[in-house]
Amino acid sequence: MAFLQTQFFSEALNVEVTVNVILPESNQGIGVNASSGDALPKVLYLLHGYSDDHSIWMRRTSVERYAAAHNLAVIMPAVNHSYYCNEVCGERYWDYVSDELPRAMHRFFRLSSKPEDTYVAGLSMGGYGAMRLALTYPERFAAAASFSGAVDSIRELPKQPEARVQKWKHVLGDLDKAVGSEVDLMYLLKKNASAPKKPQLYIACGKDDFLYHQHQAFVPALEKNGWPVTNYEEPGIGHSWAFWDAQIKVFIERIF
Repeated sequence: MAFLQTQFFSEALNVEVTVNVILPESNQGIGVNASSGDALPKVLYLLHGYSDDHSIWMRRTSVERYAAAHNLAVIMPAVNHSYYCNEVCGERYWDYVSDELPRAMHRFFRLSSKPEDTYVAGLSMGGYGAMRLALTYPERFAAAASFSGAVDSIRELPKQPEARVQKWKHVLGDLDKAVGSEVDLMYLLKKNASAPKKPQLYIACGKDDFLYHQHQAFVPALEKNGWPVTNYEEPGIGHSWAFWDAQIKVFIERIF
């Protein structure tokens, strides 16, 4: 795979941003099974968690090797602590990720623009971001995945540590208005339950993960509202890069 660290000026954020991109090559050297024909590469937007950035998936997993066999481009942006939202007291990260980023990537690179060739996945905070994208714009994606996702944090704000609550206030402002709004995944999955086209959803979480109870609430809500979802739970697993490395491999193999 070709690895590119791409800097460009974001109009949504009014600052230079960095995006890591891996692109298929026809010959990738010893020990790598490559698949790159004349077809434009399919695209996976891969989102980081709360304490990470655009570099983390390349540093902690073998996602490059997993994508190599499938003519799959992987796009990895950075959003700081924004939860992929437009911050009330900060930057417009939702506008950046949901609109400006895909437009920029298709302007810079030769990528498939077909919804059936477009995927999104993320871990923890990025799991929330991936699900928000898939539930808001179901027509854009063939499949989406959340690994150990913070998928019901909006409704759990009163139970969270004060430092995390203050961070959410920085992002969302009046927290009383967050539940039942466009940032609430439980609201979105009901609002768009009748969407004519829905992506295949893959939701994975370890049973010892501190977010497992959110996973347990989210999956039945998806099923009840008619979203096509595959649920994977693993005993003895917490918030772990070994788990996320294994799960991104599983997801890539599933979508192909």
